[in-house]
Amino acid sequence: MADLRQSYEKGALDRADLPDDPMALFLAWFEDAREGGVAEPNAMTLATVSASGEPSARVVLLKGADARGFAFYTNLESRKSREVKATGRAALVFWWEPLQRQVRVEGPVEPVPAPEADAYYASRPRGSRLGAWASPQSEVIPSRDVLETRQAEAEARFEGESIPRPDFWGGWRVVPERVEFWQGRPSRLHDRFRYTRDAASGDGGLWRVDRLAP
Repeated sequence: MADLRQSYEKGALDRADLPDDPMALFLAWFEDAREGGVAEPNAMTLATVSASGEPSARVVLLKGADARGFAFYTNLESRKSREVKATGRAALVFWWEPLQRQVRVEGPVEPVPAPEADAYYASRPRGSRLGAWASPQSEVIPSRDVLETRQAEAEARFEGESIPRPDFWGGWRVVPERVEFWQGRPSRLHDRFRYTRDAASGDGGLWRVDRLAP
């Protein structure tokens, strides 16, 4: 695989370019990704750890980013949710290859409030809402027929009616304690800046910024 190599030359990141709040830079980079040819800019790797210390990772979709953190939605009985409940922490990675940029997020996880989860669930396509009822996420099933049968049963159950959010489906929000921005540079001398929330500030609103070696 030695030939799978490219030179990163599409940008640079300087300390003078960084705002005080990492979310401001994340949202700016996210818009760059939306406009820069990234097919699904909200795709992110979510890493969790079990109570026994076994790590796991998967790609999920970001469904909200603001001053509170980074929100996603899932089955609350899935493996990822069980691990979030066990440790209370998670990490995220965004990789936007056309821009040669990466963002890493680490921090505690909190539930998305029910009214907010209800509003997002109601915005989903009908098939996706039925799918939430049909899929026992992360459980072993004997065949795809199980899913299709459960989907048909859910369709019949809610025919002609609105589909309520299942009590086993909701959202999690990763509250950032550390956010790292990575911009590819030539010769593997990439620009890396890490924001770390300053616990000593009292209100948790201040961030320390450090440049990291690539």
